Amino acid sequence: MSIRFTPDEAWAFVERAHTGVLTTLRRDGYPVALPVWFVVVDRTVCFTTPPGSRKVARVRRDPRASFLVESGDAWAELAAVHLSGQLAEVTDEPTTALVDELFEAKYAPFRVPAERMPAAARAVYRERVTLRLVPDEKILSWDNSRIRLRGD
Repeated sequence: MSIRFTPDEAWAFVERAHTGVLTTLRRDGYPVALPVWFVVVDRTVCFTTPPGSRKVARVRRDPRASFLVESGDAWAELAAVHLSGQLAEVTDEPTTALVDELFEAKYAPFRVPAERMPAAARAVYRERVTLRLVPDEKILSWDNSRIRLRGD
């Protein structure tokens, strides 16, 4: 048996993950990897971010990006899915509304109530840009729990 996920298993694994690592490229080509909340829509990964963020500037300059979700503490439990592709801003209202709805369902229990945030932070997060990673067909994945260890 392969330790790789099938495409369906990979997307199910991504959907179950809480936080992912999004990597974009600086102007000089160096990668910037940041933890992000996300939702999956039609086998793409969607994020929201303030419009003035450097992430948005990097995406506008160079849309190449990668995304990783992982789990496991012990080596025999390690599993991950890595996607590479192109990031683009989402501007159509039905998709942005769907992303907002999915974010609310997934992350509402984890948000800091707005009234507890400083006014400057509330102002930054009031407006959001929706970004969508459209991955290449190749999915890099592994699940070490599929390896038959001696003595098992």
